[in-house]
Amino acid sequence: MKSITLAFHKPYLVLSQFTDRESRQTLGEFISIDGVYSAGRLDYRSEGLLILSSQEDILYHLTDPIFQHTKTYCAQVEGLVSSEAVGRLKGGPVIHDQEFLPVFVGEIDAPNVEPRPVRNYHPTSWLKIVLCEGKKHQVRRMTAAVGLPTLRLVRTAIGGYELGNLAPGRWQILKPDDIRRLFENLESRAIQAQKSSLISGSSYAKHR
Repeated sequence: MKSITLAFHKPYLVLSQFTDRESRQTLGEFISIDGVYSAGRLDYRSEGLLILSSQEDILYHLTDPIFQHTKTYCAQVEGLVSSEAVGRLKGGPVIHDQEFLPVFVGEIDAPNVEPRPVRNYHPTSWLKIVLCEGKKHQVRRMTAAVGLPTLRLVRTAIGGYELGNLAPGRWQILKPDDIRRLFENLESRAIQAQKSSLISGSSYAKHR
């Protein structure tokens, strides 16, 4: 089988795995390609871009923390955003003695995402948050720590590859140029040579 990498728009209340003992919705209900594995996870209640691949080096470079790969999220939060809250988020808050790296964060207008009702909290705001680490429930924990509980969380980009107009529940195969964008914005300069090697490697170049 040829190497394959694909982008999937994970809907709300879908697990980032192919089976579940509790009969919840999984990736298997949307993706019928054998031999692909998820590069990291989105939690059950989160939505947006998920990358799956049959190629171990892609999975490794997207998930190992040493590469500090950027991930972009839009978070709808309860309450009005203050400059103090943004400053605390940017600096990387300490939560229960666990330190978080500094992030990019800014208030935005409601993004162009598929409408979905949330609990009737007013007012609400939207934040754009870019992480270069992936600790469990990180965005939700960080926004809650500054008094802005997350009501809805959508991952809109990984590296330089954006979710775009891909509809919830749909997937598309990535071409070499897509994979180049996927590996943009890597924070660790030590792996730039490896990144170039990956992109020009035969397993990427052969799949079109």
